[in-house]
Parts: sequence; structure tokens; C-alpha cells
Amino acid sequence: MRCARSRLAAGEVALATIGFEVQEEGYLAKILVSEGTRDVPLGTPLCIIVEKESDIPAFADYRDAGVAEIKPPVAPLPSPPSPTAAAAAPSPAPQPAAPPSARVPMHKERVVASPLAKKLAAEKGIDLAQVKGTGPEGRITKKDIESFVPSRAAPVQPRAAEPAAPLAPSPPAAAPGLPTGVFTDVPVSNIRKVIAQRLMQSKQTIPHYYLSVDVDMGEILVLRKELNQEMPQNTKLSVNDFIIKASALACLKVPEANSSWMDTVIRQNHVVDVSVAVSTQTGLITPIVFNAHIKGLASINKDVVTLASKAREGKLQPHEFQGGTFTVSNLGMYGIKNFSAIINPPQACILAVGASEKRLVPAENEKGFDVASVMSVTLSCDHRVVDGAVGAQWLAEFKKFLEKPATMLL
Repeated sequence: MRCARSRLAAGEVALATIGFEVQEEGYLAKILVSEGTRDVPLGTPLCIIVEKESDIPAFADYRDAGVAEIKPPVAPLPSPPSPTAAAAAPSPAPQPAAPPSARVPMHKERVVASPLAKKLAAEKGIDLAQVKGTGPEGRITKKDIESFVPSRAAPVQPRAAEPAAPLAPSPPAAAPGLPTGVFTDVPVSNIRKVIAQRLMQSKQTIPHYYLSVDVDMGEILVLRKELNQEMPQNTKLSVNDFIIKASALACLKVPEANSSWMDTVIRQNHVVDVSVAVSTQTGLITPIVFNAHIKGLASINKDVVTLASKAREGKLQPHEFQGGTFTVSNLGMYGIKNFSAIINPPQACILAVGASEKRLVPAENEKGFDVASVMSVTLSCDHRVVDGAVGAQWLAEFKKFLEKPATMLL
């Protein structure tokens, strides 16, 4: 079975060796031109590739007349002459040895690799003698170099372009238990798959826009310090507790931010269930503080501590993290100044909270400056539900509750 598609044609290239990959799948049935053969005419078949592995034996004894003429000559062994023929025939003249250029190279005496593979090996300091080739007749290809993982005991060869230091010590072997190679494939967990699907859905289907504002946290920090002195020793209010409470009250003032897009209707929720983003080893999860708008700071703190602990232990029940009407994501404890969070569908808003930092602000008497603790927050809004002016109103209410915490009692 011979066809043009099953063959590779040789090109006329002067003083160069070019490696290339076959674009179609198949099996190498026969090599027609040995490696190292010179003066191969243009269009000469180099090998035969078949589609089925079962077709390989059919080409075991195949010979191409045109290829046979350019193969390096190999002198056949003469048969011993008979005694009468030896006496009658004159002694044959000695045959000249084949020129060096026509001799078939011995692959066992050297490493066979494509030029690109040699170049990559030199750049990465890989000894080709340690690489197992997967190409024809054990030829080392680019793929072999890229997938090569050196053994722990194998020394790393210096690059060809850089002279090796005469007294440089060999690199230490990898410590037991540490990963080897250039990468590690981590299986995708079910939680990570769900996170990926929901975030992709949110970014692709929800028209996000972002509003940011700075909040003076001076009075909140003073109030927190005073309240913690009245709390039991094993309970300490966090700044995040005040943020959750202020967010819930702001959602009552601006109910559009406490709504959901339901395709045919916009659902405004009458209760505020605040989802709190918690980072775990398996991924991000958002347990819910139910009825945050009517809970006190101590009750919110207790819920958050309990839910965060259960989330990190993987003990959350579905109803404890599925749902919610508004989300708070706080990265201030990691030193992040500001960021934009992705909306948690079907909710309409999520608040991204940054860290507080000391800033110089004009004094109230307009003489000189004061030092204030300022926190930056960014509200991500679904423009289908919350218009820009509505989002700005929500941030104004939120800012008022934190800068004047006594208003949260009204």
C-alpha cells in the first residue's frame, strides 16, 4: 500500500540537519534511507508510515528501486570459488574500501538527537546520554528533553555557552519527601470544580461594576476596645463583626442591594443573611450568618467563629453555606489595601474589605492634620439589579454606620 500521504520526502538542505514532526498519526513501517546518507535527490521517499499497526509486517521486505541506488554501498561477501574455477580464473583485483561519507553511521557509538533537542539540552544542562529517545531508532526529540526528569544522583551538566566552574560543587540531591521534576499536577476536587463553575457563571453572565470608598475607623476601634474589656476572656470582638453588622443594616436602608436577579422578577429579601467568605485548604466557602440585621455583635461573633471552624474542618451542613442575600469578603488581615470581589450568584452585591492604615487627614478645626485609621472598601454590584446611584447610597449608609457606630442602635 503506497500513497503520497504515507511518505516523507527529503529536501535539499546544504550543511544543515532539520528535525520535523509528522502531522498525522500512524506507525513507522519501514525506513528507506538510512541516517547519514548524503546526496539524497529531492522527492525521494525516506520512510513508510501506515495507519494500522497490523500493516507493518507487510513492508518488512519492501525495497524501493530508486532508494536502493542511493543507499551507501555495502560489499557482499564473495562465495568461495570451486577449485577448477579458482585455477582457471585470474585472481580478482583488490576492491577499494567505501569512502567514509558512504559508510552507515553506527548509532550505538553516539547519541542520536535532533538539533532542537541538542539545543534545548544544552540550555537546560541535560546530559543527552541520560535521555531515552522515543523517536525513530531511539532518536531524542524535543518532547523527550521537555519531559526529561533527571535522577537524583545524576549531576547537572553545564550549559554549552557557559564555561563550567573548575571547583563548583555538584548540586545537592533532592531531599526525601520533596517534589521532583518541573511541575506537579494537583487533582481538581469537587469543591474546586463547584467554585470554578460558579465564578465562571458569575463573571460571564453578571454585568459587574465597582464602587469604592474610604471609611474612618477611629470610633469603631475605640468602641471595640471598650466592648472587649466587658466581654468574657475567651471572646473578643473583631472589626469584621462590626462590618457584618453595618452591612446588614445598610441592606435594610437600601433593599436593592439585598436583592436577587430571577430573570423575570427582581426578588427583594426582607431579611439579611450575610455570607462570610472563609478560606479553607480545599477552597473558598461562604458560611451564612442568618438574620444578621437583628443580631448583636456578640451573637455575630459567635456565629462567625463557629462557622469558620466548621468550614475549615469540612463539617458545614449544606443549609449553612447555601443561600445568603449579601456577601462580605475581608482580606484586610492579609495586608491587602483594596480589591474587587466577584459576585456570589444569585446575590446582587458583595463587599470587598481591605486593611486599615494610618493616614494624615485635615483636622476638624481646619488647622493642621490628624492621624486617622482609614479602611478602603469596594462594593461589586450587579448592574441588572443595582444602579450606580443605588450602590453609592448603600456605601453612604455603610460608611455612616461605621464612622458613627452609635447610629447602629437606632
